[in-house]
Amino acid sequence: MSIWVFATTLLALFTIELLGPVQSLVIQPFTAGIAKVSAVVLQSFDSTVAAQGIVLWNRETGQGVSIQPGCNGVEAMIVVFAAIVATTATWRQKLTGTVIAFAAIQALNLVRIISLFYLLQWNETWFEWAHLYLWQALIMLDALVIYLLWLRMLPPVAGEPAPTGSA
Repeated sequence: MSIWVFATTLLALFTIELLGPVQSLVIQPFTAGIAKVSAVVLQSFDSTVAAQGIVLWNRETGQGVSIQPGCNGVEAMIVVFAAIVATTATWRQKLTGTVIAFAAIQALNLVRIISLFYLLQWNETWFEWAHLYLWQALIMLDALVIYLLWLRMLPPVAGEPAPTGSA
C-alpha cells in the first residue's frame, strides 16, 4: 500500500465531505435515509418509533437520537476506501472491496443506531458512554477488519510469496 496515495485520498475525501454543497446534497439526505431505514426496521416490532429527517425518535416518550456527521458511517467508509484505493489491486477488485465495505459498515451502523436509540430510552449515562466510546471505536474497527478481510481475498501479487496462513 502506498502511504502517499492513502494520505492524499483521505485528505481529499474528508475535504470534499466537508464542503457545504456535498453536506446538503449528499450527506444530509444519506443520513436522513439511514434514519428512515432504522425506523422501518424498528417499526416491525415497535410502533412507537418514527423518523423525521435525521432524527429517530419515540412518539410516546419524545426521546430520540439525531444522526449527526460522524455517526452515519461516512467517515469510516472514507478511511476504508482510501486504504482500498492505495492497495495494489485491479479496479474490479477495488470496486468489490468498496461495495462490501459499504454494506458491512452500514449494517453495523444500523445496529449501532438502534442500540443507541434503545440505550437512550433506558439510561442516558450508558447511552453517552456507548455513543462516545464504544461505538466510535467499533465502527472504525469494523472498517479495519473489512479492509484486512478484503486483503486476504486478493490473489498474491506476481513475484511475492503467497501467505502461509500462520503468524
